[in-house]
Amino acid sequence: MIGTDVSVAARLLSEGEVVAIPTETVYGLAANALNPEAIAKIYSVKNRPTFNPLILHVKSIDEAKKYVKNFNTTAQCLAEKFWPGPLSILLQKNNLVPDVVTAGLPNVVLRVPKNTKSLELLNALNFPLAAPSANISNTVSPTSAQRVEQNLGNRIPYILDGGPAEVGLESTIVSLLNDEVVILREGGITKEELEEVLGMTVTYSSSKEISSPGQLKKHYATHKPLYIVKDLEKALQDFKNKKVSALLFTENDSLDCFNTYQLSRNNNLSEAANNLFEMMNRADEDDSDVILVEEAKNTGIGRAINDRLRRASID
Repeated sequence: MIGTDVSVAARLLSEGEVVAIPTETVYGLAANALNPEAIAKIYSVKNRPTFNPLILHVKSIDEAKKYVKNFNTTAQCLAEKFWPGPLSILLQKNNLVPDVVTAGLPNVVLRVPKNTKSLELLNALNFPLAAPSANISNTVSPTSAQRVEQNLGNRIPYILDGGPAEVGLESTIVSLLNDEVVILREGGITKEELEEVLGMTVTYSSSKEISSPGQLKKHYATHKPLYIVKDLEKALQDFKNKKVSALLFTENDSLDCFNTYQLSRNNNLSEAANNLFEMMNRADEDDSDVILVEEAKNTGIGRAINDRLRRASID
């Protein structure tokens, strides 16, 4: 059921149910983060591996400090600049956070979402929300209430509609452990933006161990094969016996495709990021055999786009 009544969502969450909520990144599947039984429902509804941790959504910086051992000066700087917004911060958790939220790991990822409805909801509750994307695991993340209903409508009691997601990609996750700033997942805040605020170099994680959400090799996947190609026009020759749908970063009326879907008309990467999951869904639903896409320009939010495409693609 889709609705806009925050009080209904708050009541269900207080009763230990799961509810889909809007954020500026994608829609999330939320439950009381302090209730292990409610969290177990998230994993069950999504068919999510229990070794894959969840993000803690809180209403403010002060609220975030309740659930970590040390909200350090770097965390304070980033939170003051980017919260509410699409940045998630990994810090050492305290005992208030159930191990099921962090998949048994000693650290927790926190953020304050930038969406009027979700903030209104968080302010109506006396507990934080754990919320991964509101879809079956390893499928394309939803950026509207309607996509959530299509994916999970018969599995959850309520979908809080807060309009289409403004960013369209999941949050950037940074680890602030050991006096370092390490990007664990690219997303709505770019490496360049982080470095400008901090006045220091930000690095990428080289570890293959899962320490935060969004690190599974296969993720955000369409049902039909998606291939990343160097040159669409040349690649179409290799797939000439297939019906091809193409995702485009610029207009190109000359492509001989079954369908084309515009991520952007003029290589605007923010626009492309916002449209990516919806266009992936549309291409997945049409009658084509395969989906082809070139990589985005590998700068700024383009790196996050390419990360999602690689995790969705056929190797």
